[in-house]
Amino acid sequence: MTYYGYTDGSGEYYIVIDAEKCNSCEDCIKVCPQDALKMEAMFIDLEDKMVAAVTEEQRKKIRYTCSVCKPESGSVPCVESCNQKAITCIWKPK
Repeated sequence: MTYYGYTDGSGEYYIVIDAEKCNSCEDCIKVCPQDALKMEAMFIDLEDKMVAAVTEEQRKKIRYTCSVCKPESGSVPCVESCNQKAITCIWKPK
């Protein structure tokens, strides 16, 4: 699992992607209104595999980028679109 995001004085903000579950369908990328996701090669089980990942540009500002989708509402497009359940969201403002 890869955790994209951070914890700071205002809370915890992460998009978590389980590369072993990701099937490279790109559905999450298609539904993200902020273009915060991309496909990225990762070395898994002795081979390169294309998996979803948060873009380098968005990793340190995930709280602001993903606030458009308001994760505390329970309906996050990237999470909802993933039939493999490879994406989760940790959104715990203080």
